[in-house]
Amino acid sequence: MADFRIEHDSMGELKVPAEALYGAQTQRAVDNFPISGLRMPREFIRALGLIKAAAARVNGGLGHLSKAKAKAIAKAAERVAMGEFDAQFPIDVFQTGSATSSNMNANEVIAHLASSASLKVHPNDDVNMGQSSNDVIPTAIHVSAALSVSDKLLPALKHLRKTIDRRAKELNKVVKTGRTHLMDAMPVTFGQELSGWSAQIVSNIARIESALERVRALAQGGTAVGTGVNADARLGPGICKELSRATGVRFVSTKNFFEGMSSQDAAVELSGQLKTLAVSLTKIANDLRWMNSGPLAGIGEIELPALQPGSSIMPGKVNPVIPEATAMVAAQVIGNDATIAVAGASGNFQLNVMLPVIAYNLLQSIEILANASRLLADRAIAGFKVRRDRVGEALARNPILVTALNPVIGYEAGAAAAKRAYKEGRPILDVALETTGLSKAELEKLLDPAALTRGGVHGGSSGG
Repeated sequence: MADFRIEHDSMGELKVPAEALYGAQTQRAVDNFPISGLRMPREFIRALGLIKAAAARVNGGLGHLSKAKAKAIAKAAERVAMGEFDAQFPIDVFQTGSATSSNMNANEVIAHLASSASLKVHPNDDVNMGQSSNDVIPTAIHVSAALSVSDKLLPALKHLRKTIDRRAKELNKVVKTGRTHLMDAMPVTFGQELSGWSAQIVSNIARIESALERVRALAQGGTAVGTGVNADARLGPGICKELSRATGVRFVSTKNFFEGMSSQDAAVELSGQLKTLAVSLTKIANDLRWMNSGPLAGIGEIELPALQPGSSIMPGKVNPVIPEATAMVAAQVIGNDATIAVAGASGNFQLNVMLPVIAYNLLQSIEILANASRLLADRAIAGFKVRRDRVGEALARNPILVTALNPVIGYEAGAAAAKRAYKEGRPILDVALETTGLSKAELEKLLDPAALTRGGVHGGSSGG
């Protein structure tokens, strides 16, 4: 019995580990949900701490809490936000759909820390004053997601874009064979190819920033069902102001508490934008994998940095591990988005009842996308080398360059020349010299790969 103490709540007494900072309601949830071993993310616990500290300060300023209690609660909550007591948050992700258990976990830990011999702090009456799990948890999802995106994901994406742009500038004059349907096509420069990646990242940043406008609107103040019962009308806006001051991110009260609590549409929207980013990163990762493939029997245009042995049985093999990891991250994010969509559709009347799983999946998506974006930038894109001899050889033998002769000799004559070049394995320039009647100088000008990357019509006007 020395390893336990007796705590009580509205349902009666319960044994709690002696060293635990939480109380009976947390312990009931630990006992009730031995499901996955997954815990609520660090960012979510941080948000809970920030919300409780803000609420204490506002309630104290409004005269609803004594100065001593407000100060003690705010100090304890800030320690929770900083991560000192993450081990005291043992509840499984798969718990009550409102995450009341996690809210009470925070209330109990903070009350325990804030209490002293001369000051008794109650988890419900004091720490949870003017609040409900039904507005705290939606607020915590929004706050944690907004901070994670602002602090981690957007900086990572801007770093990725900067890295791509630097390599695009370096390689802007290096011409290669373009590909459509994975088949040889007209030439492009590496710079042009990478500019497409950069533009994808720019578009993703814009989409995510747009979604954040809705995420920064908070449900705090709606309490149990959206009416604000038991809360000072000034509490919600006050908490938003305190959170903005503490984090540097501008939070505002939602225009409609009923929407903010009964739906998770803003989280679903943000997750959808994260899914789009995942799709973009998959495209970039797969381009890198194809360009690096071989190096002898594949395309072999580039050589990615060698980071680790690629096989336990084949010596010397090196694999594109960072693009592969990025593609797996993207797959996980797409799966997370499906979970979030189902969970977001589970709002019944005045409350969504899948809040914990939304929080877990949304924050995981943000975290792994941020980390993968930085790795893709630093350990793949920043250091790949172009195999210029391989690129030049393939380009010189590319029969599709004959496309540039269409305005001069016509499509059918061009097709015949291309087929002959493929069949005989000869450069298109040599075949065109024999079949078109054009001089070598004319053909060299018309078939100049670098000129063809600039688009436009490079020949005469006959044919079409």
